[in-house]
Amino acid sequence: MSRDTLWTDRTASRATGGRATAPFEADGVAFDSREVRDSDLFVALAGTTTDGHRHVGQAFEKGAAAAMVSREPEDAPPPASPLLLVIDTSRGLGDLAREARRRTGARIAAVTGSVGKTGAKEMLRAVLARQGPTHASEKSYNNHVGTPLSLARMPAATRYGIFEVGTNAPGEVRPLSRMVRPHVALVTTVEPVHVGNFAGESALVEEKAAIFEGLEAGGVAVINADNRHAGALARHAGRCGARVVPFGSCAEAAFRLVDWSPTAAGSRVRMAAAGSVHDYTLGLHGRHLALNSVAVLAVVDALGGDIGEAAAAMADLEPPAGRGVRHAVALPGGIALVIDESYNASPVAVRAALEVLAATPTGPGGRRVAVLGDMAELGPAGPEAHAGLADAVHGSVDRLFTVGPLMNHLVDRLPLGCRGGSAHDAAAMADLLAGQLGPGDVVLVKGSRRVGLEAVVGAFTAGRAGR
Repeated sequence: MSRDTLWTDRTASRATGGRATAPFEADGVAFDSREVRDSDLFVALAGTTTDGHRHVGQAFEKGAAAAMVSREPEDAPPPASPLLLVIDTSRGLGDLAREARRRTGARIAAVTGSVGKTGAKEMLRAVLARQGPTHASEKSYNNHVGTPLSLARMPAATRYGIFEVGTNAPGEVRPLSRMVRPHVALVTTVEPVHVGNFAGESALVEEKAAIFEGLEAGGVAVINADNRHAGALARHAGRCGARVVPFGSCAEAAFRLVDWSPTAAGSRVRMAAAGSVHDYTLGLHGRHLALNSVAVLAVVDALGGDIGEAAAAMADLEPPAGRGVRHAVALPGGIALVIDESYNASPVAVRAALEVLAATPTGPGGRRVAVLGDMAELGPAGPEAHAGLADAVHGSVDRLFTVGPLMNHLVDRLPLGCRGGSAHDAAAMADLLAGQLGPGDVVLVKGSRRVGLEAVVGAFTAGRAGR
């Protein structure tokens, strides 16, 4: 066994109580056979649409070192392929996660929040990687499968572990936090996102606050002092024995955003903490991300990292796909700028994105254009939540295009001159926008994941929308 091998037949068997049919060494863990890489341990999970036992052979064809199964695979693997036999593969994945957490000496942070958690997690990954071996959740792996998968992938020699914990229904955060057992828990903010799946906003606050219940003894709760739910979060953290570190722009913030200004490359930020002032460049656009960067520095400090070094690393940050990536589109007569925020949307996130649009200079003769898709999981409040964006659109958008029936409630509150057109789905919107983009334009594309507005971004970047 090499020193950096993630799992072997013996360590995985001990962790899960399973039985290996042959020796193996695995350097990774995967549950999607399409994403298996060489030397992965493939976990055959039974999902809602398919069962991993049907794809075990495919996993071995892609280079899997072994497969965790609970019964004979329907997709027969090559002869003598190592299998790890367990009673339940979902439980087995959780067992690997708990053992990975137990055997590491890493300092661990867990990140949750209504918006900004993936961005904060990626900031932490980037700045801490300069200070030691760092492991973090991939993509938005933050649910009952993604979080244990991310833990099971963590090497024992990790110095910093960063895990995203998400929820869209009651009761999800608590068990995940207790599995992660963080030293520091960050709640970026609490807003009425996914509120349609909860009894009300107070229930959503309780769900986010449950992340403090998994904190290790002497743990730290980093909360947004600017958020109206800061008091409730702090009280819950206190009941869990956590030390509360507030961040924000208000006087109560221990890590305080003193000043922010937009630049062509991102932002300039001034942050004050513990009697010291840090001025740094942030390679991301928007005041909301500047505020998140302050939260990240609070987490770095609580983990025992160097906040000065972390602040210096902020200049090299780049947005994750679909979360603010900027595309320069060459057109006859000039350049248009497309801001890709297509990954997801909520009222607070759309407002923040519109602020970024308003602060982004257009070229000569250019317009500010927004393509907004429906926001999901808002329950009965959905129509008014969409209509309520009208004030944010006024003054920041010259032409608005919308996708989905809920956005019609917003369109109805806008003057005729602002209305560019509406479509039922993203493909129809891509067709509608053909020939609409002009030189100097700045275009924001944002909608909930299910709307699929990456198709609109693709149409822009492929040159289909130029005029």
